[in-house]
Amino acid sequence: MIELAGSDIGRWIAGYLWVLFRIGAVLMTMPVIGTQLLPMRIRLYLALALTALVAPQIAEVPQLEPLALSTWVVIAEQILIGASMGFLLQLLFQIHVIAGQIVAMQMGLGFASMNDPAMGVSVAVVAQVFTMLVTLLFLALNGHLVVIEVLVESFTTLPIGQTLQAVDFHTLVLRFSWVMASALLIGLPAITALLIVNLSFGVMMRAAPQLNIFSIGFPLTLVFGLFILWVLLGNAAGQYHLLASEALIWLREMVGAR
Repeated sequence: MIELAGSDIGRWIAGYLWVLFRIGAVLMTMPVIGTQLLPMRIRLYLALALTALVAPQIAEVPQLEPLALSTWVVIAEQILIGASMGFLLQLLFQIHVIAGQIVAMQMGLGFASMNDPAMGVSVAVVAQVFTMLVTLLFLALNGHLVVIEVLVESFTTLPIGQTLQAVDFHTLVLRFSWVMASALLIGLPAITALLIVNLSFGVMMRAAPQLNIFSIGFPLTLVFGLFILWVLLGNAAGQYHLLASEALIWLREMVGAR
């Protein structure tokens, strides 16, 4: 008969529980897996499966009392680390959402919105196209596997029980400016082309005031906008590769991974 002491049971539970908190926080906040497209039960099963694989590979975890304040501090640290990693990945997707919103407003499709099943909010149709495109590229280029690799390596660079002073959250805050600048760069070609189209309509209206610019300009702007959007999507893979590379590099820097 196998007899287990209370300390052995506590050590065994803690070894898996701390890992589960960090992995679960990442899976609940990261793109694709952390969206409403994937049921909560599936995310929980995936977190449990990754925990069962990762926990035996990490170093010894600290032994803490279940109701002690230090235990809750460790829990909060693991959740905060995991949520920060998922939030940084969300910035990569929100870049394309903002770019799609900007292009939609310029081409006259800002009013055409639909429900985003991933986030549960209404977004412009163009932004939804950008979101679906970046989601497919993220999965096709094995972005989810890279995230899991960095997550597993974070248990070595940021051991459980280590204070949050080693995590560079200041760098995470500075990424907001990167989001807006990158979104503007993605939509800048379309914005410039549509601006030239609108200026041409202004010259036409000035030269021939009898023309009804509203009945002529809106359909033409929409047609030109769709053509420009088609040209813009031709280089979407290259732009996504650059932005995804930066995002994953920053993710590694945040957790101190190589």
